[in-house]
Amino acid sequence: MLKTAVKHPEVLAPAGTPEKLRIAIDYGADAVYIGGDAYGLRSRAGNFSFEEMAAGAKYAHERGAKVYVAANIVAHEQNLAGAGEFYRHVRDAGIDAVIVSDPSLIETAITEAPGLKVHLSTQASATNYETLNFWQREGLERVVLAREVGIEEIKEMRQHTDVQIEAFVHGAMCIGYSGRCVLSNHLSLRDANRGGCAQNCRWKYDLFDIPELGQKRELLGHGTDGKLEKFSMSAVDMSMIEHIPDLVDAGVDSLKIEGRMKTVHYVSTVANVYSTAVRSYCEDPEHYQLKQEWVDELWKVAQRELSTGFYYGTPNEDFQLFGKRRRLPHYAFVGEVLAYDDDTKQVTVQQRNNFGVGDQIEFYGPHFAHHTQVVSDLFDDKNEAIERAPHAMEIVHFTCEQPVKPGDFLRAQSKL
Repeated sequence: MLKTAVKHPEVLAPAGTPEKLRIAIDYGADAVYIGGDAYGLRSRAGNFSFEEMAAGAKYAHERGAKVYVAANIVAHEQNLAGAGEFYRHVRDAGIDAVIVSDPSLIETAITEAPGLKVHLSTQASATNYETLNFWQREGLERVVLAREVGIEEIKEMRQHTDVQIEAFVHGAMCIGYSGRCVLSNHLSLRDANRGGCAQNCRWKYDLFDIPELGQKRELLGHGTDGKLEKFSMSAVDMSMIEHIPDLVDAGVDSLKIEGRMKTVHYVSTVANVYSTAVRSYCEDPEHYQLKQEWVDELWKVAQRELSTGFYYGTPNEDFQLFGKRRRLPHYAFVGEVLAYDDDTKQVTVQQRNNFGVGDQIEFYGPHFAHHTQVVSDLFDDKNEAIERAPHAMEIVHFTCEQPVKPGDFLRAQSKL
């Protein structure tokens, strides 16, 4: 039996700044999630003021996209004051929903900001359909699943609930269950559950044996080169690009990408790839084929090894960052296209990283538009010939044989 077109799940991208919000939507995201000045778990991200929220919501809505605000801290008493006012400002800014984990903050959002939709954060560890139905009865529109849930469990949930299901499909994995961890509190005096995580699990550690009080000897971990291998609690990153049909067919309503603190290069690339793949499958599932270029594209912004997390079983030692590592290809984000002249074939670029004559660069844009070329000439904003563009944010132009558009980006593979 032939498959007809299937329901298109939302591709939900991170947006740590107003610039990233615009880029994520331009590069195909159906929705973005951002943080405000309070109640979020990314205190060091470029969080949004209420005015920026309103501008971001307007930009998104004009393009058929949505904006959600993460307000998912584990609240202490001192965090509760002013929550109702915060949620009302969020609602009045035009935000589509707020993502919350703390029950007291959920109740505040529902009772003190009527009309503001609420999504349950992954921090709340929803792992079964009874829990999903409970939160739906409490008035929530959507549940973001715990990252420890498998694909077969999602299928089971979908058969027993009609609440919207959101699941992480790409990005960093937290070693703490559903992101709840106190390691940062103890080692760095920064509360991970209230936005201050220092990512201590990403550090490398020595492993010691203490057979008796006062004795200490290093235990295990000698590598093949004779050097001591450092141990880590750090997980590899997640990538489900090779399993889009499984996610869609399981009934996931929103495919969530991690990374509000990641770069413009990351946000644009990952939003571009997932939106392209999801659209391709949903429009013609019978003839869908995974394209290697999608997988290769994600490796260009990968910071760590990639895995499927808990979707197909409990991760083993291969899903953690110790032992010999694969050398990842490193690409630098080198510029943004500001303008292109069809007559002179000159592209005007705002530089972001050093590049110059003789470098091979890759242009990429929305809808998976790509081409590569070697920079044959380069001119500064005074039209004087230069060999390299070393100054951040400087405006340069050069010959570009294939037409490009404002908002397209440039990257180059590192020579390191």
